[in-house]
Amino acid sequence: MARVKRGKIKAKKRRRILKLTRGFRAPYSTKEKFAKEALLHAFRHAYIGRKEKKRNFRRLWQVRLNAALRPLGLKYSSFMHSLKEQNIILNRKTLSELALNYPDVFEKLIKQVKV
Repeated sequence: MARVKRGKIKAKKRRRILKLTRGFRAPYSTKEKFAKEALLHAFRHAYIGRKEKKRNFRRLWQVRLNAALRPLGLKYSSFMHSLKEQNIILNRKTLSELALNYPDVFEKLIKQVKV
């Protein structure tokens, strides 16, 4: 039976792992054993972060809307409730953009909701 030499395969695998950990501190970017462990944690944090990002943006839009509504005499919760009652289907992101960049359009929307 012929001898199997794994040098190329092993080196390629090691390079791939170390390339992903470039920029990590201390042995986590140079030693394969530590790099594998660091990657497991990094991928886990990245996965969780992608989920948290959605939550954070929704909270940001809610805060922006509430800040835009308070001077006009409305609360966020009552505003969203009245939007649903009148079947105005706009998501929080769009409403937040309207409040921030197009205040005149946003005020028209509020007048429609108040009536």
